[in-house]
Amino acid sequence: MRVFFSVGEPSGDLHGANLIRALKGRRADWEFVGYGGPKMAAAGCRLHADLTQLAVMWVAQVIWNFRKFYRLLQQADRYFREHRPDLVVLVDYPGFNWWIARKAKAQGITVLYYGTPQLWAWASWRVQKMRRLVDNVLCKLPFEEAWFRQRGCQATFVGHPYFDELRAQVLDAEFLAGQDDPERPLVTILPGSRNQEVRLNLPALLKASALIRKRVPGVRFAVAAYKESQLESIHRMVSTSGLAVEVHVGRTAELIHGARCCMACSGSVSLELLYHTRPAVILYQISRFGYFVQSVFRKVRYITLVNLLTAEDPFAERTAGIYHPEDPRDAHVLMPEYLTCEDRSADLAEHVVAWLTDEAKYAAVQQSLAELKERVGQGGASQRAAEYITGLVGRRTGEQLHRRSA
Repeated sequence: MRVFFSVGEPSGDLHGANLIRALKGRRADWEFVGYGGPKMAAAGCRLHADLTQLAVMWVAQVIWNFRKFYRLLQQADRYFREHRPDLVVLVDYPGFNWWIARKAKAQGITVLYYGTPQLWAWASWRVQKMRRLVDNVLCKLPFEEAWFRQRGCQATFVGHPYFDELRAQVLDAEFLAGQDDPERPLVTILPGSRNQEVRLNLPALLKASALIRKRVPGVRFAVAAYKESQLESIHRMVSTSGLAVEVHVGRTAELIHGARCCMACSGSVSLELLYHTRPAVILYQISRFGYFVQSVFRKVRYITLVNLLTAEDPFAERTAGIYHPEDPRDAHVLMPEYLTCEDRSADLAEHVVAWLTDEAKYAAVQQSLAELKERVGQGGASQRAAEYITGLVGRRTGEQLHRRSA
């Protein structure tokens, strides 16, 4: 049994690795190959290429890397024709993965999407591709299963795989002890995993930090860098800001857990903030053109998963809205969010200052986060997905044997 993975995001590399380990626990003889990242390679996947090195955003970056993507697509097509894996598993990364799905379906190979792209938020018309190119959809969020099923897809909710990784974390107690200073509370800055996210978001987050320090002089700041290659640009931006800010790489969990509160670039990190029950304000700084594009296509009010999970109906707001603390529709919001092309550093600072100085407000948010974590953060997605996949393969193998005997 050979399973081909196509994974292009650092977060997908993590989820793919956990799924491979869960599958190995059930079927030690299965082989795993394809595109992924270092975590999947460590879990036992034979990588044809590290696709996470091409984790890009927006059309311009895709065009710039077109030849690389085309070469990888042709390589996968050749592999499908010559070696014919039994199953292709896609994880997020929809642009490239739609093409992988096309090539697999052309060879009659079963395609499964684990960790589906958020079509309901940005590009609902693409569900036609999902219906045509994907045999089975495994959903991360509770409301996704019904959404996909209503549009003709074979969908099953398994839970968000990020919680599996979070529950397995072992925090560095010595590092945490060094961050514990009640007189000088820590605010952690999480500028994103992609280089362009760091470039666009960190300056605004540092500007907000300067405003916070003026009002809470004893506060400390630390930047959680995603990878070593980002350190040079981060240190340069920190130096330009004139602030005393620590910078650490590979310490995201500890810096979140040890923080009083956080400022973060939008992404799956919101689930990590939820898991550690840390109040946070979310920023996603984009260009004016990018803001215009998203305003045309975005179909839900929120960009933060935690806020979607607390919404009574994530799709009630059919046109894109903007979070506002005084709007009654936003009363449920736990993580104030700003998708913007403007300077919202003063808004970010206002939320953080409140959490640093108002104990009642801080405790209320933290309690609400703890209640949501209890409902959605229990983990088990990797095991449920592995159970589904092995059951699917078993059923299809049985059907093939039945046809042969008939």
